[in-house]
Amino acid sequence: MQTKIPCIMMRGGTSRGPFFLAQDLPSDPDLRAEVLLAVMGSPHDYQVDGIGGANPLTSKVAIISASRHAEADVDYLFAQVLVNERLVDTKPNCGNMLVAVGPFAIESGLVAARHPETMVRIFNVNTRALIESIVQTPNGKVEYSGDTAIDGVPGTAAPVKLNFKSAIGAVTGKMLPTGRPLDVIDGVDVSCVDVAMPMVLMRAEQLGKTGHETAVELDADKMLMARMEAIRRKAGILMGMGDISKLVVPKLGLLSRPRKGGTITSRYFVPYACHKAHAVTGTVCVASALAIPGTVASRLVSVPPAPQGVIRIEHPSGVIAIELDAELGGDPPVIRRAALIRTARRLFEGHVCIPAHVWAGASARAGESSVPDHTAVAA
Repeated sequence: MQTKIPCIMMRGGTSRGPFFLAQDLPSDPDLRAEVLLAVMGSPHDYQVDGIGGANPLTSKVAIISASRHAEADVDYLFAQVLVNERLVDTKPNCGNMLVAVGPFAIESGLVAARHPETMVRIFNVNTRALIESIVQTPNGKVEYSGDTAIDGVPGTAAPVKLNFKSAIGAVTGKMLPTGRPLDVIDGVDVSCVDVAMPMVLMRAEQLGKTGHETAVELDADKMLMARMEAIRRKAGILMGMGDISKLVVPKLGLLSRPRKGGTITSRYFVPYACHKAHAVTGTVCVASALAIPGTVASRLVSVPPAPQGVIRIEHPSGVIAIELDAELGGDPPVIRRAALIRTARRLFEGHVCIPAHVWAGASARAGESSVPDHTAVAA
């Protein structure tokens, strides 16, 4: 017997994963985690018994519901399902999956479409951030075809514009969680910055790298990965996050000077593998760090960019640009605008099947009712 759960597979930016309505999943976080592990096929190197793509960028889940927040239309809960560990982390946000939230919300009937475009106000449950997503909806229908290209994704598609409204202190509550723009951990200069995503930023050359290596080359350097993970864990304590060994935040950023006309080069780690392109939330964080005097990022550029303007970040697949309008020296600091243009696509719709005992058994152990009425049980 198997349990069938309504599911839409979507690509958002350079990530991909299943989208669910919250009502179609268990409300209990532990039960939900068990279900999502079964959905994705974790833990397993290839996630062969699920729909995960055996990579952190394709082992992500979005859970959407109507919002009770006065300034939002929908709530978006992101879940990172680890590939090789029995762990579902709902602490971070994912800005690439966020790109597909607007189209999904419109096509699910949670937001009424307008002509020629529709603004979807999104409340990210993970980080308590508000984001505006502007989706192309000519004649009241979501349009996926278009001429916008983003590095890391083949072809072109319709643009989706994201405006981050509140991103400072997304997880820790502070822009500089350690209280300083620069710390030294294990002899390496680090900047711990929390804007849209908490990150530990390091200078590539201090770790024996140019910062222009491919993601595959960096992943293959096991000594580098172990050294960075040791720094990340110590940084987590300095940032007030405690033991982060079982969390995927803070993320890691290996920074260097640009070579292709950009503002800076970044290798973004998720954190146990190098991103093949760059995270959207990580883009907001690195761009903000560039405008904060004294950080590793700002020290890598001869003239740090103003908190207002376009910042271009070179990554393994090309460049990602962000328009930043921030007042980072204020009390409190504010980001008036952090805007990116990305693309999304609906890939598959239907049901994902998991072994019936996963949901029913976990529910029974928790003393709750088993499979709800909206799921079908089939042989």
